[in-house]
Amino acid sequence: MYSALSKSSQLLARGPAFSTATMAQSPISRITVIGGGQMGSGIAQVAATHKHEVTLVDVNQEALDRGKSYMAKSLKRVAKKKFAEDETAQSRFVDEIMGRVSLSTKPQEAVSRADLVIEAIVENIKVKQDLFAQLSKAAPQEAILASNTSSLPIGKIAELLDEQRKQRFIGLHFFNPVPQMKLVEVVRTKEVEQSVVDSAVAWVKAIGKAPAVCKDTPGFIVNRLLLPYMMESIRLLERDVASAQDIDTAMKLGAGYPMGPFELCDYIGLDTIKFIVDGWHKDGEGLKGNPLFTSSTKLDELVKQGRLGVKSGKGFYDY
Repeated sequence: MYSALSKSSQLLARGPAFSTATMAQSPISRITVIGGGQMGSGIAQVAATHKHEVTLVDVNQEALDRGKSYMAKSLKRVAKKKFAEDETAQSRFVDEIMGRVSLSTKPQEAVSRADLVIEAIVENIKVKQDLFAQLSKAAPQEAILASNTSSLPIGKIAELLDEQRKQRFIGLHFFNPVPQMKLVEVVRTKEVEQSVVDSAVAWVKAIGKAPAVCKDTPGFIVNRLLLPYMMESIRLLERDVASAQDIDTAMKLGAGYPMGPFELCDYIGLDTIKFIVDGWHKDGEGLKGNPLFTSSTKLDELVKQGRLGVKSGKGFYDY
């Protein structure tokens, strides 16, 4: 649900490139991804590209076919760049990677041999808790269970699990689009064993990504910094300090950001921003009542009007 918010890290900064030339070795080889949307299929694609055995799980065959289509289209783009003049090599490249991905509508069966289980489903705490309660009955005891949530507390997602499972439960927050974005936030809870964190970091490196380890706190690193920036931009507009266009221009030309805050808000989705900010202000650990995360009249009005940004055709700007 919040993949657009995650992608904003790519849009906000252009720092030194992270090199994945030297990739760590990881004992994790069998991956089960629950959720065949763009995030889940992206995670499955990257894992399969790095020679992991992957099972992608969703509620029905139609959803799985969509996920398979996402992967195939993405891999074909990569293949065209990699083998520009060789269609046979392109097809072989795609087929080899897709051959490592199995599809399933039976989550408990799919996790029965997994070394790592990654959940990438709807951002609903109850749905995630119930899912992991089911998966914990079927997954090997040594398996690592992980959530790809971008906004929900990792420890709370694991709340229904026994102590042994909680010690092997972690957050792995990928950024969208997964094949292109290098960062993965590795989120540690109070209960997780250090060896599990180390294994997760090694696996993230093994699939060519850059891990950033952090505590289980609202928004983790990227979104915790991003939301106040966007909300303060909206408050500047409300106080008539400057127009949305001028604020965007100032941040692009003065701070070097590729997108201004209002362009970014529209890209992410104003309803998504409001949902997260309201949740943090109401019940975020250490954030409850914090004025940084108070919603705004302007944001509330736009969401009520159905002006949600790019996806609805109108937000702060018209598209």
